[in-house]
Amino acid sequence: MLLKEENGLQFFQFPDFNRFPQVVHGIFTRNGGFSRDGFKSLNVSVSVGDDENRVRQNRRRIAGCLGENELVFVRQNHGSRVVRLQDNPGPAAGKTAVLMPAGDAIITDIAGKMLVIQVADCQAVMLYDPVRKAVANIHSGWRGSVNNIIGRTLKKMREKFGCCPQDMIAGVGPSLGPCCAEFVNYKSELPETFWPYRDERNCFDFWAVSRRQLREQGVLAENICAGGPCTRCNPHLFYSYRAEGRTGRFAAVIGLKSLT
Repeated sequence: MLLKEENGLQFFQFPDFNRFPQVVHGIFTRNGGFSRDGFKSLNVSVSVGDDENRVRQNRRRIAGCLGENELVFVRQNHGSRVVRLQDNPGPAAGKTAVLMPAGDAIITDIAGKMLVIQVADCQAVMLYDPVRKAVANIHSGWRGSVNNIIGRTLKKMREKFGCCPQDMIAGVGPSLGPCCAEFVNYKSELPETFWPYRDERNCFDFWAVSRRQLREQGVLAENICAGGPCTRCNPHLFYSYRAEGRTGRFAAVIGLKSLT
């Protein structure tokens, strides 16, 4: 991944996505915002106990970094619902944000809308179809992985936009790595199909799980970027629930811009 800085904010990008001028994307670090104490400083979540005015300021900073495009949030609940953003989005959540219904993945083919996933150890999985001009952003924690929300999202994109997985580019953002994803009670929490991804410490490689789930739906291996950095190992860059407990959420954002 590439680390960039613009307007005082640092964010990571996938090189494969940068080959396509219509895609706008960035995985923002926790730095450069207005939040204080344990939420320092670019927290984008209003549901973790942070001051809402500071969160709105943080969101405006990110929107400005992305060309003032509108940010679109879903009410993430570790489920498996895939939400489609159409012409009539949800209610406004500030001047630069729209709040959609509950869900853990967003898909759209509408330009000018930036799909946001909020994370602090879970994976944000981004998809782009350069043929059908459609994007997705997926919140995939361990429960999402168990429910294969990645596969569900790809199926929904085929259904709604006619996407072909072989055309798609995929990126798995910074998240809990195989170095730190310990599941002591894995036998009751994770299906046996996940157990081959366990090491002797009962740590699991969920990056490899996501790569498998993408490939099972037809995404080509050479079009998948997954593998770090680990959020728990990099608390200076990312929020980590495993490392900090009560903490903020950093933003993973992808959308389409108009080329006209």
